[in-house]
Amino acid sequence: MTTVVAHHDVKDQKHWLASPKREEVFGPLGVTNIRKFIDPQNPNRVAIVMDVADMDKVMAAMENDEMRAAMQYDGVIPESLVILVEA
Repeated sequence: MTTVVAHHDVKDQKHWLASPKREEVFGPLGVTNIRKFIDPQNPNRVAIVMDVADMDKVMAAMENDEMRAAMQYDGVIPESLVILVEA
């Protein structure tokens, strides 16, 4: 299991926090223990930490239409996305 941190900007922090889309798209990929974080100084900056069983599978899914639609629904600013993998 690999621990991953992903941070990005969003259009609406409250909407992003309440969205079920993370679990819907990441759950079937074997991603577990998804934790949400917010930047108290910038309401548009958020992050998740998650445990990933298969990084190749998740990275491939990041390019598919379902993931793009989920990110759009969540109000994610795609060009702000940074993914960090535990060393």
